[in-house]
Amino acid sequence: MNPPTKDTIPGLLLRSIPRELVLGVEDALNAGAARAYAAAKGMDEGHLPHVVGQLRHFNMNEAFYRALAAAEATPTAIQGNGLVTGRTGVFTLARFNIPEGFWINGRRSQTRRQMAFANKAIEPLVQPELFDQYQPPAEAVAFFVACFSGSLQIQPESPTSIQIAVPDRYMRGWLFREPLEVFAKRYDVQEPSQIDLAVPKLKKNIGKKDMDGTSS
Repeated sequence: MNPPTKDTIPGLLLRSIPRELVLGVEDALNAGAARAYAAAKGMDEGHLPHVVGQLRHFNMNEAFYRALAAAEATPTAIQGNGLVTGRTGVFTLARFNIPEGFWINGRRSQTRRQMAFANKAIEPLVQPELFDQYQPPAEAVAFFVACFSGSLQIQPESPTSIQIAVPDRYMRGWLFREPLEVFAKRYDVQEPSQIDLAVPKLKKNIGKKDMDGTSS
C-alpha cells in the first residue's frame, strides 16, 4: 500500500486557481446578476421569474467569460446556451445557477455530468480507504455555483451565496464545496516559518593558552 497522500481537494484548488481569478469570478457573477435583474424590470409579473432566470444565464455567462479571459484561463467561446468553461492548473472551471438549497439541479445538464466524471481521480482524497489507488490528477473539474433565493421578493438582484464546488464523478454528491468569501481566506494562510533552533557552540579550550604560552 502506498503511504497516505498529503494532497487535499482544497489544496489542489489553491495550487491550480489563482486568488485573483476567484475574486474576479465572484465580482463578475454578482455584476452579471445585477445587470440581469435591472434588465428585467418592467416585465409582466406573470413571467418575470422566467425572464430573470434567462437573463441571469446570459449576463452571468458573459461576465464569467470575461473573468476567465482576464485571468488567462482560456475560456471557451460564448455560444447560445452552451457552457462557458476555462482551464487553470489541473482544473476545468464552469458555472451554473441554482435556487438556494436545490443542489441536485446541477445534474440536469448532461454536459456537466460528463465533465464531472474526471473527478473519479480525486475521489480517494475523501475516501481514505482508497488512498492506495490515488494518483495526482492530470485533470479535474470545479464549478462556481451561484445560489439565489427561490423568491424574487428576497434579494432578487444578487446571489445569496457563490460557492466553489467539486462534485463526485456522477455529480450525485460533493467532494468539496465552500462559499467563495470563505475559500478566498485560505490563500492568506501561510505555512509557519521554520524556527532555527540551532545554537552555535564553541570548541572547548579555544582561546586558552598552553603552558608554553601558545594558544590551543
